[in-house]
Amino acid sequence: MSEREWRFYLDDMISFAEKALAYTEGLDQKMFIASGLNYDATVRNLELLGEAATHIPSDQRDVCPAIPWRQIIATRNRLIHSYLGIDNDTLWSIIEDDISCLLPELRKLKEQTTKASTCPTQEK
Repeated sequence: MSEREWRFYLDDMISFAEKALAYTEGLDQKMFIASGLNYDATVRNLELLGEAATHIPSDQRDVCPAIPWRQIIATRNRLIHSYLGIDNDTLWSIIEDDISCLLPELRKLKEQTTKASTCPTQEK
């Protein structure tokens, strides 16, 4: 069985980031923390975002240094293992500031890799 194409993980990252933003839309930090389902779903999608990032090859990560790959993966590790619990202020900052900046960079990388993988048209 072959490995899953890394570009699919990039698609996953975009989807997980979009979900995290959708699940927190219209909420402030206090409402988010009290929400239960939204909180859990958002944390899970941030975990999955970090997991998908581990499957992007390093040469592709180097193409887009604006994406904080190591931080994304480290955040996943902290959330999964709940080292010292989850700091809700940090979590909210990630959602409000980092994910909204990350999403356009992920989309830009997807566009670049899509263009690079298409075959040039043959000359007549």
